[in-house]
Amino acid sequence: MNHPPKNGALILVIDDEAAIRRALRTVLGGHGYKVEAAETGQQALETYVKRHPDLILLDLGLPDVDGLEVIRQVRSQSNTPIVVLSVRGAERDKVAALDLGADDYLTKPFGVEELLARVRVALRHAARPARGSAAVFRTGDLEVDMDRRRVTVCGHEVHLTPTEYLLLKAFVTHPNKVLTDRMLLFEAWGPEYGSEAHYLHVYVARLRKKIEADPQKPRYLITEPGVGYRLLAPEA
Repeated sequence: MNHPPKNGALILVIDDEAAIRRALRTVLGGHGYKVEAAETGQQALETYVKRHPDLILLDLGLPDVDGLEVIRQVRSQSNTPIVVLSVRGAERDKVAALDLGADDYLTKPFGVEELLARVRVALRHAARPARGSAAVFRTGDLEVDMDRRRVTVCGHEVHLTPTEYLLLKAFVTHPNKVLTDRMLLFEAWGPEYGSEAHYLHVYVARLRKKIEADPQKPRYLITEPGVGYRLLAPEA
């Protein structure tokens, strides 16, 4: 059972639909979070500056300032977690939002338990020490020792090529976060490969064969259709 946080994080809900704002205020407030709400991009940015929320739930379809612009402006100032609320079929918007620095997305309509889980993960990720401070990453049977560049599964060492290791390292340094194809290509191959998605799909398949018990039903490297991939790591 998930207990309400003792010192509830402040969540800024940005959505132009009053019914959704009310519903999110009720659900989040009922689980111990403090909630501020905004119905326009401009109002959201003003509230953000005044209140410094711990997390932002952002609908991209705002009546004035584009939701992507809200992400740009927030990211120019801080790393406050941003979870995008998107409508079905808006993969291009999801990808653009994630490339700009959003941490995750939820597709409308979404379930309450999924919403709360994504909020907890985003807040936990934001509270982690700075990137690169943890020398050893562990989740399930997978262990990555970044100082020694050593990867083990169930205690047995897995031999990765340099590119496979760079790709896995990108996932490990952003656990539970959706990473777009463009982000992963940049991390593993560099900026000149930003549109070479076929490289990525081949290497993800190779990684799965080496670290997954069943590559056809991956436990760690999960595909986010039309968007990218996510490393599932509940402990992270």
